Amino acid sequence: MPQPRYAVTAIGNAIVDILARAEDDFIAANGMTKGAMQLVFSPEEADALYAKMGPGQEVSGGSAANTIAGMAALGSACGFIGQVADDQLGQVFAHDIRAAGIRYDTAVRAGSPTTGRCLIFVSPDGQRTMNTFLGASHYLPSEALDRALIEDSAYLYLEGYLWDPEEPRAAMRAAIDVARAAGRKVAFTLSAEFVIDRHRPAFRALIDGGLIDVLFANDAELMSLTQTAELEAAIAAVADKVPLLVVTLGPDGAMAIAGGERTVVKAEPVEKVVDTTGAGDLFAAGFLHGQVTGRGLADSLRLGAVCAAECIGHMGPRPVADLKALGGDLA
Repeated sequence: MPQPRYAVTAIGNAIVDILARAEDDFIAANGMTKGAMQLVFSPEEADALYAKMGPGQEVSGGSAANTIAGMAALGSACGFIGQVADDQLGQVFAHDIRAAGIRYDTAVRAGSPTTGRCLIFVSPDGQRTMNTFLGASHYLPSEALDRALIEDSAYLYLEGYLWDPEEPRAAMRAAIDVARAAGRKVAFTLSAEFVIDRHRPAFRALIDGGLIDVLFANDAELMSLTQTAELEAAIAAVADKVPLLVVTLGPDGAMAIAGGERTVVKAEPVEKVVDTTGAGDLFAAGFLHGQVTGRGLADSLRLGAVCAAECIGHMGPRPVADLKALGGDLA
């Protein structure tokens, strides 16, 4: 089997994040749950909420796209598959991801809906409350897959957020088949508890069927997946079904379980939590970069923690500091 030219190709939501600071009472008054993510199902609803936002900033986002951007910043060759519309936000997204050195060739979708956007309200304590209109990204067809790119990547990385609609779900299932037929690994992130609630049987079928090589989850997501109230019980229910289970624990660090062995690292210190948007995405970036460059689990976890700490220290989900320099010998 030839060596792949790309470290990771990801399939995910192609959306633009719009971030603004907001007080807790504003979040409550507008029916949002602080720290959670909820879907916005129409462009009109998104426009109405956008009109209430204070001064903000626009940055390309999407969970898997953030991870790929972090990996590219660390020096990994990566690709991305995700759909935008033929509009201004679509042009912003495509420019940003290509400017990061990421291969991105997915054709734009003509007509409605518009490019996806996520309206993010950042509380004074750094918690982010997300309202996501997924737009064109949720119409990604199987025909849009770059099968040659997937075959030429060491890992296929998938985000649970995109599992909801029928078309991209079918596309991701097809992508898994392509990757496994080529002898590549499949990594999957559970994304959020509300996603798990909607697709628990499907996610468990992927895991039970041996289709996932690396599973990313935080502690709450893993307990939701297994419908257990104890983290250790959740780990026990999943760890022997995936070759590598990676669990983030917020300020308590992260762990990786492989072959019955557990590796744990502490979180990196953060001078001030500014915005937690994308922290898990950037953790995955550091961890996967460590894995594709031959690092052990402990070093991969540490690099993930370094990348997550950098992300937390500023507004927005994409790195602004030099991740290679921050990672030092780990990068």
